Amino acid sequence: MAAIRPNPHAKERAMLEQIVTMDTAAETSFADLKLSGDVFGALINLSGRRRFTSQRVVLYAVLASMGHEGAIATARETLAQFRDAHLTLVEGKRGLPGIFCGQLHDAYFGTLQGDRVIRQFIDLADATLAAIVDDAKGAPALLDELVRSATPLLSVLNGLTLVYEEQSKRHAQTQRRQLQSMMGNIKTIARQARMVAFNAQIVAARAGSEGKEFAAVASTMTSITAEIDDLAHEALNGSLAA
Repeated sequence: MAAIRPNPHAKERAMLEQIVTMDTAAETSFADLKLSGDVFGALINLSGRRRFTSQRVVLYAVLASMGHEGAIATARETLAQFRDAHLTLVEGKRGLPGIFCGQLHDAYFGTLQGDRVIRQFIDLADATLAAIVDDAKGAPALLDELVRSATPLLSVLNGLTLVYEEQSKRHAQTQRRQLQSMMGNIKTIARQARMVAFNAQIVAARAGSEGKEFAAVASTMTSITAEIDDLAHEALNGSLAA
């Protein structure tokens, strides 16, 4: 009986299927998210904070290597803030959604490799600070590597923040279009209702004295629908100007 040879491509196929499954699940979760202007503001602020804290970590690591009092504690505290901000933006925390669209997924795990670059910086900073505390021989080399990593890291962080800003603009444009569509529908309905009320007034007038009460109601309906039409018109003009 011939031995069964393992398929050399089975592992690659399994990995591909796993990636496809993860991407499909991500797309499904993206569709279920509720985003708002406040959420986007918080995400952009948090992404921008990563830029500041990353440079602060490097600065205080250098100061710690020079023996400045409290520099190690400040560097570690800042690194913890940097790590927390990154985990929040990737995984979601405190009401923030984490990665919520394909563009961000690509920026973190595809084109920019943002997640890998950021995690490597965190590991390097941890190792550098530990070496400085222990006065290890490798501390100067680690510190030099940390300083050199700051500029390319900043470029990646700027790219990630730009993605958040672009998504915020896209969300605002979508919201504006939806508002314009809704206001247009309200305006159309108000006009139709006003026409119905106007026709009712004509019918009431033809009914003579018996239609006076109905005429009063129809007149009120005409006034209300006219006011709704005006308000919808103002709102629509406001959304177009925004």
